Amino acid sequence: MEIQQNKSTLEVHPRNDEKIKKIWKTAGILLAITVAEFIMAFTMDRGLLLYFLFIALTIWKARYIMLDFMHLGDEVKPLFYSIIVPLIFLVWLLIALAKEGSDIFMLRW
Repeated sequence: MEIQQNKSTLEVHPRNDEKIKKIWKTAGILLAITVAEFIMAFTMDRGLLLYFLFIALTIWKARYIMLDFMHLGDEVKPLFYSIIVPLIFLVWLLIALAKEGSDIFMLRW
């Protein structure tokens, strides 16, 4: 019986500076949106405008994460929209349920 040794070789590819720049650009955009949300949280009054801005910026960040980090930017558009459109409806559902729940709570008291 012959024993074989598994020899693995490491193949080194040169750096792809274009991909690295794209990752840093996406990280910078996500950081800028997060900083804007953080500033708005401490400077704006609570209200419908603030909540709308938070939801819009969160969806925008989710879009960037899906396109770049999940590599869906290179896929066909129907695949992208099959993920983002249900997300928008889910956010709408959460807002509607919170509103209805608070109205029902106020009727009981």
